[in-house]
Amino acid sequence: MKNNRIKIKVHKEGTGLLLILFSSFFMADVILYYTAGCGAVFYGVLSVTAVSFLLTLNFFRSPFRRFPFDSEGLVIASADGRIVAIEEVDENEIFHEKRLQVSVFMSVFNVHANWFPVNGTVKHVSHSDGRFMAAYLPKSSTDNERSAVVITTRNGVDILVRQIAGAMARRIVTYAREGEPCHVDEHLGFIKFGSRVDVYLPLDAEILVEMDQKVTGNQTPIARLAQ
Repeated sequence: MKNNRIKIKVHKEGTGLLLILFSSFFMADVILYYTAGCGAVFYGVLSVTAVSFLLTLNFFRSPFRRFPFDSEGLVIASADGRIVAIEEVDENEIFHEKRLQVSVFMSVFNVHANWFPVNGTVKHVSHSDGRFMAAYLPKSSTDNERSAVVITTRNGVDILVRQIAGAMARRIVTYAREGEPCHVDEHLGFIKFGSRVDVYLPLDAEILVEMDQKVTGNQTPIARLAQ
């Protein structure tokens, strides 16, 4: 019988921070226990440190996922979260033409690993410094710190994925490298704390999601490319 259980591990971007937090919280709790005793103050601090560690652990979870169907011709969600934009825009940084933009906002409770939305070859990777305004705001796409990855599909279609920092996100990690092949089951990168991912599609792409819809990275098709 096939095992369908979801495998979850800690993402490599969080292992160092989690070790530091655990060591610091553990030492603080032990010192407090031996200096203040087993009273209300100790249990209060213990509760705060335990909840803080568990929330951080939850943020850096990294579920094992594989897209269950044939992904050719589909554009798959790059991140967990909620659809906050579906619109035609002028993409003036990379393509300099009109594109369909589909944006996913990630709260601090979402998985923050990012997946490649299509199979193909990485054509372009760049990083732009910027502000750290709330990632759900429209201007965050052009004003916030961000990384851009362009993937050319096997049919020659260019898809742009933009990782955008948010008010809390202060580090964008991008694993994509120019000239390398990529697949929807591979991680494109990781954004630490609340943030956003925009995907820019050709105007003839068929959108498969709706505003405010919750999507799952590597699992939810967001568009179908024209043949």
